[in-house]
Amino acid sequence: MENSLKDKVAIVTGGTKGIGKAITETFLEAGAEVLVCARTRPEADISVSDRKAHFVSCDVRNSEDIKEVVELCQSEYGKLDILVNNAGGAPPADSASASEKFTKSIVDLNLIAPMIFSQVAGNLMRASSDSAVIINISSVSGMRPNPFGVAYGAAKAGIINATQTLALEWGPEIRVVSISAGLVLTEESRSFYGDDSTVGKIAETIPLGRMGSPQDVADACLFVASHKAGWLSGSNIVLHGGGERPNYLDAINHLGSSEP
Repeated sequence: MENSLKDKVAIVTGGTKGIGKAITETFLEAGAEVLVCARTRPEADISVSDRKAHFVSCDVRNSEDIKEVVELCQSEYGKLDILVNNAGGAPPADSASASEKFTKSIVDLNLIAPMIFSQVAGNLMRASSDSAVIINISSVSGMRPNPFGVAYGAAKAGIINATQTLALEWGPEIRVVSISAGLVLTEESRSFYGDDSTVGKIAETIPLGRMGSPQDVADACLFVASHKAGWLSGSNIVLHGGGERPNYLDAINHLGSSEP
């Protein structure tokens, strides 16, 4: 996929760390010009070889910030081919006691913000690109129960539906695809998953024997953004290493044994 994004311009939200940083670096390596936005400037520029991402300060929950990012993209590059709505996340919270403010903030970040960003960016994409694509980073939390994360799971379920709806409304000018990531190990998620021993136990529950990495998600984004995925739209790519082992299997002792 080397140079598969040459002459393309991309915006990656939350593109300065974790999954977003991996996406940014992968797109740079593939030849794209990449504009990354986040609330805080990274300590060092994100670059690959001699190619550097363009950082813009932005709170994606603020529609005026979003407009400024898209306007800057237009003035600097004259077009927009790829939008990756990656910014998101949520700390664990008990569903019975989470505050209204907390719940609204999680939904705003993980559902409302990518919808508004897609709307604003879509106007520039239609006017300037003949192969535009929006990639929404979702989660398996939006496809199954998500204890201690009801707002996050509901928001991610919403972005999967939004992906399907926008693909229907905006095709053929813009393709829209979501990637629902499973258990991905990042610097931030490690604080939730625990030490190497716990991570190893979690990995044992995944058919492919390991947790995902940011690069796994970035590689999927590279494929979706490339011409190789030219007929892919309205789809939700489930990227989870084969899924998670159901707990009930541990209670069925005879499964996997030679005895009836």
